[in-house]
Amino acid sequence: MSPNGSDLPHGLEGVGGTPKPRRPMRRKLLQALTAGLVLATATGCTWEDFPRLGMPTPTTEEAPRILSLWQGSWAAALAVGVLVWGLILWSAFFHRRSRTKVEVPPQTRYNMPIEALYTVVPLIVVSVFFYFTARDESELLKLEKKPDVTVNVVGFQWSWCFNYVENVEGSTGDAKTSPELDAIPDRYKEAFPADAGGVYDCGIPGTRNPQTNNPGPTLWLPEGKRVRFVLTSRDVIHSFWVVPFLMKQDVIPGHTNAFEVTPNREGTFLGKCAELCGVDHSRMLFNVKVVSPERYEQHLKDLAKKGQKGYVPSGIEQSGPEKNRESNIL
Repeated sequence: MSPNGSDLPHGLEGVGGTPKPRRPMRRKLLQALTAGLVLATATGCTWEDFPRLGMPTPTTEEAPRILSLWQGSWAAALAVGVLVWGLILWSAFFHRRSRTKVEVPPQTRYNMPIEALYTVVPLIVVSVFFYFTARDESELLKLEKKPDVTVNVVGFQWSWCFNYVENVEGSTGDAKTSPELDAIPDRYKEAFPADAGGVYDCGIPGTRNPQTNNPGPTLWLPEGKRVRFVLTSRDVIHSFWVVPFLMKQDVIPGHTNAFEVTPNREGTFLGKCAELCGVDHSRMLFNVKVVSPERYEQHLKDLAKKGQKGYVPSGIEQSGPEKNRESNIL
């Protein structure tokens, strides 16, 4: 050994060339556990929140399916992570130089079983993910022939309008032939109620909910009723996201999207645009107020009394490719 200890393994040189003692493994483990405890408790979540893994409490009948898919994805990712971390730690511990006294351990090349394993296993994992995602997506995007409530959600820079396609006392007209709803395909209009004069409500970024003072307009929905959202845009791509519904969908100009949910919990919930749509994207907020069916009907009558009868223009007319797609579907 050289007098100055230069031939000692890196990290073991101390002052004057004396070996530097190793940090006890127990101390390292204690530090790691302390860091994990701080990370787990500093998030502000309660014990009941942990099973949802960051998701809010579901407030629709369809949301638990999304939550289950989210939890299953995390479970699979954790299993893969534990396997990979275990192999890394095992390799680092059992092949460390201080144990084997070998500078470079024997290298394994062209091991066909191992190569087949790390090719087949990822394919199996991705296939399982695909199966459950496709299964749940088909259920979540399934549309009933006659939903209980239909709302045309209109996105624009920088707020939202809500066309309530309903038969409302004092409002005359027909949603199926209304020129303001020309952008909506006929296959969605087939589910509109007959002679639905409808009412509307529009917001601006400065609009506030009178009860909670949260920014944005307020969309009212009845509890326990199946609601169809028909999504249209006047300008650019937006995204309609009601946070505790655990469901969102893009609002695309020249292309109509739709999905259905059944709210099962009364309350006022937050919604936002989840697609970067321009300079004031962060101000495209709205509220969703779920109430009893009786209060919902009264709200529509109140909108009619305010003069908000009929519908606001729903958006940009369908593009040529979209019309061709509709004709193929029909």
